[in-house]
Amino acid sequence: MGSPEPLPPPPALAEIAREAPVALFLDFDGTLVDIADRPELIDVPGHLARNLLRLADALAGRLAVISGRSIADLQRYLGDVPLAFGGSHGLEARLADGTSAAHSTTGIDASLVSELESFVARHDGLQLETKSLGAAVHYRAVPQLQDAVLERLTALSRQHALAIKQGKCVVELLPPGASKAAAVGALMEREPFGTGMPVFIGDDVTDEDGFLEATARGGFGIAVGERVSKNARYRLASPDAVREWCKL
Repeated sequence: MGSPEPLPPPPALAEIAREAPVALFLDFDGTLVDIADRPELIDVPGHLARNLLRLADALAGRLAVISGRSIADLQRYLGDVPLAFGGSHGLEARLADGTSAAHSTTGIDASLVSELESFVARHDGLQLETKSLGAAVHYRAVPQLQDAVLERLTALSRQHALAIKQGKCVVELLPPGASKAAAVGALMEREPFGTGMPVFIGDDVTDEDGFLEATARGGFGIAVGERVSKNARYRLASPDAVREWCKL
């Protein structure tokens, strides 16, 4: 079986918006900003938040940043701006006016975090990222440990009945029900998003369910980078290309 045909670039955003009102959902790491060696080392363009607000205004408020990061963490980099957010892989969602559209109050158990700390301590180069509702083990510095990380966290996910998410050099444990599709769905049930055609842009395997949700609601997904996507309709080459397409 041959390789799949490469996805074409999307039409211009203005062209799509002339056909239907767009509800734009943007992943953060790897989509709006380049992935860094460590999550806290990302380089966020100084004008990004201001330009996101401008684009949200042009889309009548139908823009949201959707991420595996918590909303509080996203705001560390974008500021306390009146934008809609979906955080923690859909376990929390917030409208631009601050109204909650979805929120989980249950995170992972402290004893599990201790188990992850012990595991990471035994392997030089791994990084444990604790979040408000989950925890992630990054192996970007030691890619040869991918199988060991995935095996250990898969076992822990089964033991503790948790969701597991595998991304680019990272494996994450979260409460059940976590998915970016959940964030898209929660926001699409609320105004101003409900009148829009969803367009989801993301770079990682964890964005595939966002592509599927957008497609199921009459929209489509745009993959970012070289990773082969099964569910996106179009592709943009990089975060630079995403910002250019969005005029950010």
